[in-house]
Amino acid sequence: MLALSDVAQVLGVTVPTARSLVKRGDIPGFQVGGRGIWRIERRDLDAYIEREKAAAAHRAGRD
Repeated sequence: MLALSDVAQVLGVTVPTARSLVKRGDIPGFQVGGRGIWRIERRDLDAYIEREKAAAAHRAGRD
């Protein structure tokens, strides 16, 4: 399990940006308890990264 700070570090973004990605469903995650602590499975983060790479490659092919 990864925390938002871990996700942010891997992606090279801020914690608020990582939180936005999770909240809007781009990266699946779940809240632990009622304190707003998010946890993300590493495989879900890896899948997001692969989707983004594929989308970038597709966009580059159209340019």
